[in-house]
Amino acid sequence: MLIDSHCHLDYYSDTDLPLVLARAAEAGVGEMVTIGTTLAQSATLPAMAARHANLWCTVGVHPHHAAEAPIPTPETLAAMTRDPKVIGIGESGLDYFYDKAPRDVQAANFHAHIRGARLARLPLAIHARDADDDIAAILREETDQGGAFAFLLHCFSSSRELAEAALALGGFISFSGILTFPKSVDLRAIARDVPADRILVETDAPYLAPVPFRGKRNEPGWVAHTARVLAEVRGMTPEALADLTTANFRRLFRKTT
Repeated sequence: MLIDSHCHLDYYSDTDLPLVLARAAEAGVGEMVTIGTTLAQSATLPAMAARHANLWCTVGVHPHHAAEAPIPTPETLAAMTRDPKVIGIGESGLDYFYDKAPRDVQAANFHAHIRGARLARLPLAIHARDADDDIAAILREETDQGGAFAFLLHCFSSSRELAEAALALGGFISFSGILTFPKSVDLRAIARDVPADRILVETDAPYLAPVPFRGKRNEPGWVAHTARVLAEVRGMTPEALADLTTANFRRLFRKTT
């Protein structure tokens, strides 16, 4: 069984979602995590997940939306995880590619989410784009000041230096369809070298469809294509890779066990 550790199922219409979920099941994707991007949207996700036994969710504010409302307190974020379907916090982090929110606001939002994850004792899904140095600095600062916390770098497409910094702090790394793109040679080399017990797979659907569907609307069932490439890179069978990433998912997202 494969698990899509990061997708956005509320982006599909009520008509499309049942078909997307059915295709995921046919592809061997047994579970999915649909991700919070604003507090208002996050509040709707537990009910969606409750309608499907194989869905989980997180709650959080994406860096794109960090300036649209007051930054949530760590206590507010932690309180939102009390629902049994909420298994983590996020996604939060830094995005200097689009810069849709001021960088200091993004940083304050990121700090709040780290502290919320620590309070809740749940993992944080981190969005990192063109902000490697600041992501690593904040992760180290928060670890030094408040202690270790569980996290993963989702949809990883950053530098080897950021991967190594995250791994040194106990983080996990999740790979998306970007891994399958022809030009992702350096990324595949990083994926080859990530410790076996720290690796996950995802789609980030409906974005970033893998080869051979690049350019189309992505969906959770296509995580199998990313997993196949990851297995090839690491010299594993697809079945062994599925077992490995599922076991890693359970260790990171402890509420799913």
